[in-house]
Amino acid sequence: SKIFACGRHSAPETQLQLAMKNSLETRLGLFFALALIGLFLLLEIAGGLNFFQRGIEVGARFDDVQDLRRGDPVKMAGVLVGEVQSLGFADSQVKVVMRLDADKSEAVKTDSVASIQFTGLMGQNFVAIEFGKAGVPIAPGAELSTREQADFGSLLSQMDGAASGIGKVAETFGGGKFMDVLGPLADFIKANQDSISKIIQNVETSTAPIARGEGTVGRLIHEDKLYEDAAQLISELNAASKKLDSALSEAHNVVRNVRAGRGTLGRLAADESLYKETKAAMTSLKEILEKINRGRGSVGILVNDPSLVDNAKAALQKVEAATEGLEDQGPLSVLGLIVGRLF
Repeated sequence: SKIFACGRHSAPETQLQLAMKNSLETRLGLFFALALIGLFLLLEIAGGLNFFQRGIEVGARFDDVQDLRRGDPVKMAGVLVGEVQSLGFADSQVKVVMRLDADKSEAVKTDSVASIQFTGLMGQNFVAIEFGKAGVPIAPGAELSTREQADFGSLLSQMDGAASGIGKVAETFGGGKFMDVLGPLADFIKANQDSISKIIQNVETSTAPIARGEGTVGRLIHEDKLYEDAAQLISELNAASKKLDSALSEAHNVVRNVRAGRGTLGRLAADESLYKETKAAMTSLKEILEKINRGRGSVGILVNDPSLVDNAKAALQKVEAATEGLEDQGPLSVLGLIVGRLF
């Protein structure tokens, strides 16, 4: 019975231990699962992972990426809009693939320009995207146009060279050499002190009327009328330029109509049949003129026969003589002469 009693008391203790063991394992499993979920969420919030954030990938090609790395930010007007996904070589350039956030990618247009910049002297490199003006939202997989920035290392090298040059100049004029240059200059100023004083006085005398607005230069500086006249002249020049642009536009339209064969000039320039008719008419006119020059036809005889001119002169002389005779006689005599001629 004791053995049976011990068996009865030992069985419940084993089940309790198993239950406690299962409960502990369950709690540990839940703890590790919650810890992993929390770590995952922390990485997502910090930007290390982007599984929950959708976006589009676009590319850009540069000659030099200036130590740009994967994961560097992509900014637009100072606002983070994405990050660098990958870098690789393509056609002797470096292709940068960027992932843009879905809620900000619409601000990037097809005519936006990408460039690589840096924050501060020792700051992180990032891709800066400028706003587009007339483009449409960029499509996934498209490439942005780029603008290369000056290499900061080369700028530092140039600054170092300039500093070295300044140092050499300072060494050249340092110590006694600098005094050797200033010594003769001081002696010259002392020797010509009176002349220099007179020159300064003359300059003061000349500039005083200018300061008061007197004289041509003073009026040019102080009077507003010159500015108004200049502004009016510029306005008139702008108006003339607009009229000239309008005239050039009209001339362009005329030339375009002529080329298109519209209007009288266009038909004259484009109609080949009219050209043939004109050519035939000119040929006929040439033949007529040649016949006239050779004395053929009535017109040719009139132009080339000198006797016809002599007869015409003689007839005119007879008419003139008859007119003089009529002037000497009275009206009745003239009337009688006419009646006698008629009857």
